[in-house]
Amino acid sequence: MEFLTSLVRFFIYLSCSCMVLSSITIFKLNSVVFSVEDCEFPAIFNFGDSNSDTGGLAAAFPAFLYKPYGETFFHKPAGRFSDGRLIIDFIANSLNLPYLSAYLDSQRTNFTHGANFATAASTITLPNLIIPNGGFSPFYLVVQYTQFVRLKSLPQKTREEYFKQALYTFDIGQNDLGQGFFSNMSIAEVNASVPDIINSFSTNFKNIYNISGGTSFWIHNTGPIGCLPYILNTFPSAQKDEAGCAKPYNEVAQYFNTKLKEAVVQLRKDLPSAAITYVDVYSAKYSLYTDPHNDGFEQPLVACCGYGGKYNYGSGGCGETIQVNGTQIFVGSCRRPWTRVNWDGIHYTEAANKAVFHKISTGAYSDPPLPLKKACYMTPK
Repeated sequence: MEFLTSLVRFFIYLSCSCMVLSSITIFKLNSVVFSVEDCEFPAIFNFGDSNSDTGGLAAAFPAFLYKPYGETFFHKPAGRFSDGRLIIDFIANSLNLPYLSAYLDSQRTNFTHGANFATAASTITLPNLIIPNGGFSPFYLVVQYTQFVRLKSLPQKTREEYFKQALYTFDIGQNDLGQGFFSNMSIAEVNASVPDIINSFSTNFKNIYNISGGTSFWIHNTGPIGCLPYILNTFPSAQKDEAGCAKPYNEVAQYFNTKLKEAVVQLRKDLPSAAITYVDVYSAKYSLYTDPHNDGFEQPLVACCGYGGKYNYGSGGCGETIQVNGTQIFVGSCRRPWTRVNWDGIHYTEAANKAVFHKISTGAYSDPPLPLKKACYMTPK
């Protein structure tokens, strides 16, 4: 009996010791991940589409933006397809850097703290039709890469360390899917195109890595495109999910994101010196549709600035003047844009962008789960 009692005590002791050891190990791992100093990024270089365009397309094609764009924060059109700031603006602000100047904007050029190569309607791959003969930007990712090469080659006082220590951000791919949907491709055909799109992204990513000398990369996946009014209005018969979003179109976005994450895993193997953070923007944005009240939103599927139908989209675009029953009507914004998720049927309001930024900046939606300010570090293998 005494032997059994001693044996029980031994196992209790062993169990407790293992628990203590486990706690110490977790603490040490956490200290490696979270106790290091914040990264000091002297600059941000961004590549993307309208989700992060701070004036590129508006500089190239000035007629694209007009009131009430920019009304909430800038109080005038400011090159952004929103009523105010974008996620990239909140990223810059959180790192104590000024808002990024668009590479194409010669009037307000200031590349002291980086540059933004993103333009609205940009794709990863070469678009089928470009502005003004179609809806997509000529500044697709290959062009954005070549613009970065040109910027880096210009004579300047900036040291090479400026590029090495910068944060490189990516938010692009949504328009590649949209191009497929609006080219009468089936869902299966758009899915089949995804691997080539991702391969193109990886190629451009490696090119940017090689020319920049940078090591810190922050990659957004694509958002729930099936929740956007322009999809819901165009494809009204699509099956809806519990949030009222077009389920098949969201599933394509999810497939794209799966392949993008696989590509990131491979890029980490190919580029072992790079700290690559994959950010699940899809989940952060989708939460605004499934639980809008948690973040102070209402009517998440209805555009704030638009006219027509169930989703306030389709009969008149934001900022247009249209004829309704013989009367001219200016298509303005809703009374309380800070309570809305969607701005103009395609893009998000400043309030939604801010909410998403707060979600993703903590690392809760990232792989590895590092906060934005720690994105220059790699977790132990």
